Amino acid sequence: MTPDNLPAVAGGPPLRSSPLAYGRHVLTDRDVDAVVVALRSGTLTGGLDVASFEAALEARCDVPHAVAVSSGTAALDLAVASLGIGAGDEVVTTPVTFVSTASAIVRSGAVPVFADVGDDRCLDPGAAARAVTSRTRALITVDYSGLPADVEALRAALPRPLPVIADAAHSLGASLGGRPVGSLADITTLSFHPVKQITTGEGGACLTADPALADRIRRLRNHGMTSSAEERGGMQWRYDVTCLGSNHRLTAFQAALGRSQLDRLVEVLARRRQLADRYDSMLRDIPGVGLPPRPPGRQSAWHLYAIEVAAEAFGCDRDTVIDALRAEGIEATLHYPAVHLLSLYRSRGYGPGTAPRAEALCSRLVTLPLHPAMSESDQDDVVVALARIQRWAATAPALR
Repeated sequence: MTPDNLPAVAGGPPLRSSPLAYGRHVLTDRDVDAVVVALRSGTLTGGLDVASFEAALEARCDVPHAVAVSSGTAALDLAVASLGIGAGDEVVTTPVTFVSTASAIVRSGAVPVFADVGDDRCLDPGAAARAVTSRTRALITVDYSGLPADVEALRAALPRPLPVIADAAHSLGASLGGRPVGSLADITTLSFHPVKQITTGEGGACLTADPALADRIRRLRNHGMTSSAEERGGMQWRYDVTCLGSNHRLTAFQAALGRSQLDRLVEVLARRRQLADRYDSMLRDIPGVGLPPRPPGRQSAWHLYAIEVAAEAFGCDRDTVIDALRAEGIEATLHYPAVHLLSLYRSRGYGPGTAPRAEALCSRLVTLPLHPAMSESDQDDVVVALARIQRWAATAPALR
């Protein structure tokens, strides 16, 4: 290869002068106006803006109850707490997720039991069923990258009925068999972090069809109180506290931003799917690159576009690929290191061999940039860089 064709990591000129993030938010003037109106409304926490946002989520996700909260992590904590899970209990989950999924179980006093994943990168029904013991109280599945986990297959595989929490931080707007995410599991948790399909800055929600669970989550997000500030008007000033809750409320101006963003969800999803389809067509012929799964009957929300790098066929390992892409100004990253192999969980007795398929997958994953603000030129840079790195790796003896 000539110097001009060498990747930046090998001494060539970087493809980009400005970094291309793996994800980012998009705000419009309408979003800003909605926040300003909320700020001037006289109500900064709770109120009509939060109620409107929750109603819009219910309609979009075809679920009777949406409870907006302060973050996706708070949503997981409240989902676990609402089921009464605590010390001595076990919860089966996947290691291919962000640490907050497992940590919600640990914070409750329960024990995470990591089961392996399937070809779809989601919790494998057979592995989940084998992980169930007499102490198991629930499952938490994760819609990795935006692809809905097959909740019905999980339920059918279990040796006894158990509540299923779907961590859908990646998958707002996705569907399984025509049913939207939010209507599939007993409780679905969402995240509105800035890189997600819609954002409230920080924020999240719990969705459920069970009115008793919804009521418990509402109380838990508000210190366990039997009424909200809005309900304590006029002569209705008394309240009781019936459970140990905390402050997980979403502000009115965050909710106003989320409501405005939700109006553009269809447009955002269409752009993400367009970019994902284009990646598929451009990457399929690069040796050693495995494309994301597309199981029939499932529509992904494409929060992430994560390829798999087969080191022998590509010419170098996954870590080298990420380093080389970053040298080009392309902020590729990893979603995720296997949770049970992180130091916190190793110190709690977990280790290699717990979930072999997940461990192998996490050693190959590379998240490429994907967000609605990307141009096709941006995406071309990613593909050119990856192809250039592969050609160099295939001919560099020191890497083999």
